[in-house]
Amino acid sequence: MGVRRVVLKLSGEAFADPEIGYGIDPATVTRVAEEIALARREGHEIGVVVGGGNIFRGVSSTAKGMDRASADYMGMLATVINAMALRDALERAGAPCRVQTAINIQQVAEPYIRLRAIRHLEKGRVVVFAAGTGNPFFTTDTTAALRAAEIGASIVLKATRVDGVYDADPRVDPDAQLLAEVGYMEVLSKRLEVMDSTAITMCMDNDLPIRVFNMMTPGAIAGAIRGEAVGTLVH
Repeated sequence: MGVRRVVLKLSGEAFADPEIGYGIDPATVTRVAEEIALARREGHEIGVVVGGGNIFRGVSSTAKGMDRASADYMGMLATVINAMALRDALERAGAPCRVQTAINIQQVAEPYIRLRAIRHLEKGRVVVFAAGTGNPFFTTDTTAALRAAEIGASIVLKATRVDGVYDADPRVDPDAQLLAEVGYMEVLSKRLEVMDSTAITMCMDNDLPIRVFNMMTPGAIAGAIRGEAVGTLVH
């Protein structure tokens, strides 16, 4: 497949303890880090965007009545906690890593600087992008699309807990079919649950394909980074 530069999008839920659905589960973070480290050893350049939903979600019932911008900033800080946990696990797995944040927290991470991020990737370091875009009202899905476009990634890899994109909600419709490929416009018009519409539109405008796959399947993260046909390709 050749060497690829990719952006891997991990939701905050990916870090959560599977028993209780929140917090950070060290075993899960370690498994994710080991797969990323394996793909990095094969020469691939990997940026990671992390969510924060396992700690705080701005649109949740917890944030009810709270000012939306304040809630979103709290969510951004939650992503920094996840990024630090992932960095620690990556370093232990033998993968040098840098965390870059969109809001300045100099004591724990570098500020996001596009050219510095690219240089880290070229030197074989994994770069974890935290704190979203630094702006409220934008999701970490949109952050993944934005960072992928900025660093010249070839694809956005959306790691989820489902096998890919279905033509209907498999939780409601037992006949829902898993799609191998789907177009951006179909995702938008049918409101298929891939990413939010801002992220999809940004990927479409920049010819950035998206691969949606189940990160709970052993080896799926490394396989997706390599370019294997796991899950669903949106293009």
